[in-house]
Amino acid sequence: MQPAKALEPHWARPEQAGLEQAWPDQAWEVEAVLAWHDDNAKAAIRSLLDDCKHLRQQLALAESVMSRGMARGWVPRYERDAL
Repeated sequence: MQPAKALEPHWARPEQAGLEQAWPDQAWEVEAVLAWHDDNAKAAIRSLLDDCKHLRQQLALAESVMSRGMARGWVPRYERDAL
């Protein structure tokens, strides 16, 4: 399985674009993920789930080595807010 392709904004520096123009719209992101996986939806979902698992592991690792004072009391949340 190939790693997920990183999506990059289309400008040179973040200050050149407004907040709403920072990342492509969601429809474009979906099309980009499917194109990367040759329109195989199951492979795209598997890859995205693998990415989520990896990022959760990285977050847990960072949390375990990060002191409370470094983050000024901030603690990571592993689940996102309900939409």
